[in-house]
Amino acid sequence: MEEEFYFDFSDDAQRSVERYEEMIRNQDQYFFDAQAFENIIDYYIEKNDPVKALQVIEYALNQHPYAAVFLVKQAQLLFVTDQTERAFLALQKAEMLEASEAEIYILRGNIYNSLERYSEALDNFQKALEFAETTDEILLQIAYVYQNMLDYESAIVYIKQSLEQNMENKDGLYELAFCYDILDKQEESIQFYQEYIDNDPYSYAAWYNLANSYHKLDLFEKAIDAYDYAILIKDNFASAYYNKGNALVQLDRFAEAIEVYKQTFEYEKPNADTYCAIGECYEKLERMDEARSYYKKSVKMDPKMADAWFGIGVTLNFEERFFESLHFYKKAIELDGENPDFWFAIADAYYKLGQIEQSVEAYYKVLEYNPVDVEAWLDFSTVLYEQGKLLEASETIADAIKNNPDAAELYYRMVAYLFALGEKNDALLYLETALATDPDKHYILFEYLPQLQENGSILEVINRYLK
Repeated sequence: MEEEFYFDFSDDAQRSVERYEEMIRNQDQYFFDAQAFENIIDYYIEKNDPVKALQVIEYALNQHPYAAVFLVKQAQLLFVTDQTERAFLALQKAEMLEASEAEIYILRGNIYNSLERYSEALDNFQKALEFAETTDEILLQIAYVYQNMLDYESAIVYIKQSLEQNMENKDGLYELAFCYDILDKQEESIQFYQEYIDNDPYSYAAWYNLANSYHKLDLFEKAIDAYDYAILIKDNFASAYYNKGNALVQLDRFAEAIEVYKQTFEYEKPNADTYCAIGECYEKLERMDEARSYYKKSVKMDPKMADAWFGIGVTLNFEERFFESLHFYKKAIELDGENPDFWFAIADAYYKLGQIEQSVEAYYKVLEYNPVDVEAWLDFSTVLYEQGKLLEASETIADAIKNNPDAAELYYRMVAYLFALGEKNDALLYLETALATDPDKHYILFEYLPQLQENGSILEVINRYLK
C-alpha cells in the first residue's frame, strides 16, 4: 500500500490561512505572528503552489525582518523553482542573521550537490553537523554526495555512522545495500546486516537487504529464509514476496514461486512484471495455456513488456504453431532489438518454417549480440551444413572457436565438418585439441556423424586420450 502524506492543519493554522486570504482580497495589511506565517507558507507548499508560498514569505519578511526561518524557506522555494542564484542570496542573508542555524548549511549543501559542486556541498554539510541537534540525516546527505562522486567506500562510512545514530532509518539500510552492490561486496554486506539484526532482530528492511545479498551470491535457500523473516515482521511486504518468488525460480521450484508471486497481489496492485514472472513459471511447468494467459495480462497492462510478448511466442512455439509465434517474437524484438534470446528464437522459428535465408540473418544477429552462445554457433553451423554449405559451416565454427576457445563441443563439431570436407589431417589436429579440452565429450562427434565410429585413425587418437 502506498502511504499518503498530508499536513494535519490545526484549527489555528486553518484560521490563519483564511485571514491571510481575506487580507489579500481586501488589499489590506494584517499582522501575523511568525508561527502563523509559517503555517500559511506550509499550507501553500502542501498545495504545491510555490508562487503563492513565496508571496507569503515577502509579507512575512516585511513584518519579521530578522527571522532567518523565512529566508531559509524562501531559499528552499527559490531552489525548487530554479532560481538558484537568488536562493544563495537568501541563504547568505539568513546566515548573517543566525549563523548557527543548521538548516542554512543543509540546504546550501543540497544546492551545491545538485550543481555537482561536491567539495562545497561537503563543506556545508560538515558545518551543519556542528550546529544540528540530530545528525543522522545530515550524515546520510554526506553519503549521497560521495555516491555522486562515485566514491562508494566513503559513502558506506557515512551511512554506517548515520545508522549508528538512528537504527530505524530504512533509507540508510537501502542505500548501504546499493553501495555494497555497486562495489560487489556482498560478503561484507551480509556481515553488516547480520550484525545489524543482532542489535535489531525486528528490522524487516535489514532482513530484506540480507536476503538480497544472499540472492546475489546465489545462496537462494538462505535468501528465502531471510525473505521469510522480513515477511514475518511485515506481512504486507510485497517486494519481499516478489524477490522470494525469484529465488524459488532459481531453485526450479516453479509451483511454489507462482503461489508467492500471487501473494503480492494481496498487498499491492498487480503489475506487468509479476504477471510476466508467473507466466514464465507456468511456461517452465509446460502449462502453456496458463502461461499464455498471464503473459497476455502482462502485455495488456504494459504493452512495452518485451519479455511477455516473447513468452507468448514461446508458448506457441511449444505447440508447434511456429508461424503464429513469429508475430510475437517480432513484437518483442521491436521493443528490445539487441536481445540475443529473441533473435535465437526467431532464427529457430524461421528454420522450422523452411525460411532459411531469414533464419541465417537472424543467427547473425544472435551472434553479433552474444558471441559466447555456444549453442547458437552450433545450431547456426548446422543450418549451413544442411544447406550443403560445408565450407561456410566450418568457417562459422572457426569464428565460434575464436570467441569461445574453451568450448570442447566446438572442436568436436569442427572435426566432423573437416572430415566431411575431406581434410583428414586438419580434422585429426582438431580432435587432439578437443580431447585435450574435454575428453569425456567425445561422444558428441559420433552423435553428429555416426559413420566416424568406424574410422580407425579417429578411434586410435581417442583411445590414446582415454587411457
